[in-house]
Amino acid sequence: MNKELIINGGPTEVEIALVEDKKLVELHREKRNNEYVVGDIYLGKVKKIIPGLNAAFVDVGYEKNAFLHYLDLGPQINTLRKYINQVRSGNIHSDSLNNISFEKDIEKTGKITNVLATNQVLLVQIAKEPISTKGPRITSEISLAGRYLVLVPFTNKISISQKIKSEEERNRLKKLVGSIKPKNWGVIIRTVAENKKVAELEADLNELVSRWNNVVLKLKNSTPPVKILGEKDRTTTILRDLLNDSFNSIYVNDSVLYDEIRSYMHTIAPNMLDIVKLHKKSDESLFEKFGIDKQIKNAFGKKVNIKNGAYLIIEHTEAMHVIDVNSGHRTDSLVNQEENALKVNIDAAAEIARQLRLRDMGGIIVVDFIDMHDKHNRKLLYDNMREYMKSDKAKHSVLPPSRIGLIQITRQRVRPEMNIQIFEKCPACNGTGIIKSAVLLIDEIESNLNYLINKQNEKNITLVLHPFIYAYITKGVFSYKWKWCLKFKQKIKIKENKSFHTLEYKFFNKNNEEIKI
Repeated sequence: MNKELIINGGPTEVEIALVEDKKLVELHREKRNNEYVVGDIYLGKVKKIIPGLNAAFVDVGYEKNAFLHYLDLGPQINTLRKYINQVRSGNIHSDSLNNISFEKDIEKTGKITNVLATNQVLLVQIAKEPISTKGPRITSEISLAGRYLVLVPFTNKISISQKIKSEEERNRLKKLVGSIKPKNWGVIIRTVAENKKVAELEADLNELVSRWNNVVLKLKNSTPPVKILGEKDRTTTILRDLLNDSFNSIYVNDSVLYDEIRSYMHTIAPNMLDIVKLHKKSDESLFEKFGIDKQIKNAFGKKVNIKNGAYLIIEHTEAMHVIDVNSGHRTDSLVNQEENALKVNIDAAAEIARQLRLRDMGGIIVVDFIDMHDKHNRKLLYDNMREYMKSDKAKHSVLPPSRIGLIQITRQRVRPEMNIQIFEKCPACNGTGIIKSAVLLIDEIESNLNYLINKQNEKNITLVLHPFIYAYITKGVFSYKWKWCLKFKQKIKIKENKSFHTLEYKFFNKNNEEIKI
């Protein structure tokens, strides 16, 4: 599979399109001044404890207080609190965790009132960005993500990605990481670490430890609420998480971003530096050149066409997302209704998996597939749906289809859903659905002709119109065109332009220059 990353930098935001085999599968938009990004670490202050929710609200500087549930405290929350207090009071002068003694793990079913108190200072990490009217969701189980490893303080556990299947490779990685990791640090070995040498893993580990050192240095003189460590921007985060040998091009239109990406690529994958290419400025935008704009328009509507006439209807509610699969006019006379439904459903499953990634839809998604009576076909659809969802990095779960063809999917949501307005306000009616009558438009054009010819002494005027109005003005022997030529005693050229909206018209002089009125 060939992958391309198209990065369109603007003055206020960066648009990032991930394309697989020329098909848009992910779209990200990052505000250049976005303050609350998943992975950012803050020093916050507990503002309110809610025993009924077993949660607390923490001030991290956002307009709405961040939400911290008991289950997101982490088993070593007491060790973290002790460490923060010692650093801030100056009792710890080293960023090493070697001499830290662990506190007892908190109970899994305990009460937050036994752990936290109002006005307590706490180190937290953004787990979910602010969505709608809600503030960020946070966790105090801190982790630092790198290219190959994720570093977790106050534990000694080594975990390995389930996607690494080889038992021999799992054992090799576990031994390697165990030999290089510092004391009192836990490590999660990511999928991309498979078959990597110890030097690459150690370099990634050292970079993460260095980032923790920056956290400790800033903690000493910080007053909450304050950002302690910012996550890498969205572009480098995507490169860190997704970059592999299947990428063949990364196109960028911003020279500053281009330099930043090349610098980051030099660190994580110097052998792939040549795939980063700077798009020269031209009349055609980067998204237009690669057909991204057209794919966005086709993919983000309420109705999404699949192929051969089949389509999806995607509806959003406060509680869930609902997707309806329709066969449209797709029929195959050579197969029966059951087989035809199976074909449509499997095509729809592939597009649904793409839509979830593309729109970053999270929460509960209910899909109403076309009914199938054969149990084997329902199992086949379920297997295909799970297979298509494997490329989705977000945590998700796919439940087997019900007897009436419903499949339920839950998908992790950490950012606001991607919502792009694909409909444009009609320039003729300004969105009202009502336009000026043809008679009034003709009177307006005639009045402007009178002004240009009799007041401005313009000669050889050309009038350009939409084809509908052009046909109305030029039809018949005694057309409006003929009447105007007689009235103003000069020849008036009239041309049509298909790109004009219905009521649009322009005047041009003999030098083909537009006459502004």
